[in-house]
Amino acid sequence: MKILLISPQFRKKGFGSESKFTSMPVYKLLFNSFFKPNLTLLTLAMLTPEEHTVEIIDDTVQPIQFDRGYDLVGITVMTPATNRAYEISDEFRQRNKTVVLGGWHASALPEEAKQHADSVVIGEAENLWPSLLQDFSKGDLKPFYKQMKRVDLKVIPPITRVRRLNKYGSFPDGIEATRGCPIGCKFCSATNKPFYREFRKKPIQNVIEEIGYLQKKIFVFIDNSLTFDPNYAKQLFKEMKGKNKKFYALGNISMFERDDELLKLAAEAGLMEIKIGLESPNQAAIDSVSKWTNKVKNYASVIKKIHDYGISVLGYFMFGLDVDTKDIFDETLDFVQTIELDLANFMILTPYPGTPIYDQFEKEDRILTKDWSKYDLDHVVFQPKNMSPEELLSGTKRIAKEYYSSINNIKRILRSTKMGFYPFLSTSVLSYITRRWAKQF
Repeated sequence: MKILLISPQFRKKGFGSESKFTSMPVYKLLFNSFFKPNLTLLTLAMLTPEEHTVEIIDDTVQPIQFDRGYDLVGITVMTPATNRAYEISDEFRQRNKTVVLGGWHASALPEEAKQHADSVVIGEAENLWPSLLQDFSKGDLKPFYKQMKRVDLKVIPPITRVRRLNKYGSFPDGIEATRGCPIGCKFCSATNKPFYREFRKKPIQNVIEEIGYLQKKIFVFIDNSLTFDPNYAKQLFKEMKGKNKKFYALGNISMFERDDELLKLAAEAGLMEIKIGLESPNQAAIDSVSKWTNKVKNYASVIKKIHDYGISVLGYFMFGLDVDTKDIFDETLDFVQTIELDLANFMILTPYPGTPIYDQFEKEDRILTKDWSKYDLDHVVFQPKNMSPEELLSGTKRIAKEYYSSINNIKRILRSTKMGFYPFLSTSVLSYITRRWAKQF
């Protein structure tokens, strides 16, 4: 069979606009690392029997040729890219091609997805894909394939960028070492897939093998929290030492709070920037979404400790939580300056389908739109509790523009020079990228 796997286009406005600077290799390298790569498609390609051919297309940068004679088309669906995914699917089906949809959004709303597909995969796909291919080859494709047991990461082959694949667009070099998150934040899409609350780990040697296949010096770990099991993370970092790689990762701030050895080993392995969901300067807001690992009173001291090891920190903040009032914007801006974050990312609370907060807002009749293209963290799609939708949007825009003003960017970039070349490079380029977004927000 000739199989096509597609990652539909989704980019925030203001990201990736072409210019002399954006065409520079360093920019593209760090720009790609700013986004999590979709390793699911590469994994499914690895799990496809050799007698079939597989192509992967990143719709953001590659044209889709609908008349290439594909037998089966698989599309992964994230909520803000849903409209584009359905558009692609409908076009292929009009040409009598068989289309399978999967991913976060399709798993949350399979009946909706089925209106645009011949089959829908619900949950993690690794255990389901071989059976789906067999059924399709026999002409017995089922309408739904639902994950009924957790995926054992030990049996997933290392992604070695197999020779059968064409160039897969702008997919950055990414690695998955662990999967799942047991925290259960009410806004997080990780709550909508079966078994995703279970934290699982790949064999460290498999991870090291994958890293060995990466051609670029800089890559990103896509794990929800690479540091959730500190003993595993320490052993991984020990094995990575001397590999001459630099990497980004998502981590949980509480792990760094109490473990200096973890930080030391991470720095020696090449960690250049840690991305942390700080969410709010208000502990009541954090408690309201069940993020029990975060203690606001410790943020400043932990960030200083991370800086001491030459690692920069990108903190994510979210506006529109039920305890937020109109004061939260200035409070957050003052707070991020006080704790000396290298970068902050400001987002509007977005109730993704399948999450507890979506169910809550739906029950309370607070969902304002189901135009999924607006579920991009830049639009207000629900009725906030203590302010109007317009006030939530304008407040987020205002502090984003102020935080990423030229003078504030310069201050942060100069401060980053104390941590070494790579944190400086990361802070510089990502400040530029995010300033372009803030100006067009």
